Amino acid sequence: MGATRAERAPAKINLSLRVIGRRADGYHELESLVVFAAIGDALTFRAGRKLALTVRGPTGESAGAVGDNLVLKAAQALAERIEGVKLGRFALSKRLPVAAGLGGGSADAAAALRLLARANRLAIDDSRLREAARATGADVPVCLDPRSRLMCGVGDILSEPIDLRRLPAVLVNPRVAVPTKDVFVRLNAPRIVRAARSAPPNRLPTERTELIAYLHSQTNDLEPPAIALQPAIGDVLAALHQLAGCRLARMSGSGATCFALFDTAKAAAAAARVLRARHATWWVRATSLG
Repeated sequence: MGATRAERAPAKINLSLRVIGRRADGYHELESLVVFAAIGDALTFRAGRKLALTVRGPTGESAGAVGDNLVLKAAQALAERIEGVKLGRFALSKRLPVAAGLGGGSADAAAALRLLARANRLAIDDSRLREAARATGADVPVCLDPRSRLMCGVGDILSEPIDLRRLPAVLVNPRVAVPTKDVFVRLNAPRIVRAARSAPPNRLPTERTELIAYLHSQTNDLEPPAIALQPAIGDVLAALHQLAGCRLARMSGSGATCFALFDTAKAAAAAARVLRARHATWWVRATSLG
């Protein structure tokens, strides 16, 4: 038995998300500016004879059957690509809402791959690690090395890391789940025969004021179908827009979690307190993004 290793699994936030269209194979081509929050799940690993996973934490009960967890799927995908890879027991502390547009399951899977890379002395850019990430889920590759990036295609085209200033923020989930598949089914995306496969650009405004101005020119194309499925998302966005100091409010991913950006951590913390007082049933967290 080896030493216990630990990894954070930070929440993934889509500051913008444009749906280019639906491909012939049914998948959707996207363009998204992805950042990561200072909060997330936590995962530990201890090498052993058998692959196993235990799940606990505030949202652990809603994480579904352990056998379907992406942590195990990622480990199995890596084992299929590397003969004799060292596996063992994972313990997941689930803190993020499930089916919430925060990439929680993908972040957990990516953390598992990082832990296995450390245990097996694999570089983070090992092609077999990246292949296992792609085989596990569309959002796992961008979570593998959780730094701000532009993500294109079906999640398979990633820019180099972008050095953005940290953005004080509040994350809010009205405690409703929005399955990603349902949102895309409702989305009236144009059908495309062949999408452009060029690499995404690396240059974006990095200063907070310029970046927020840029984000105002962008959208999340999944907001309308998600709100149609869960009107509570619209209630959250309305509440965020009314907060003092809110510079931008938008849904992340396929929802239902939304975010609001602020100029200072103090303003974000104050906004979170206001929201908790007004909406006691909502999941509310002040954090930073970048």
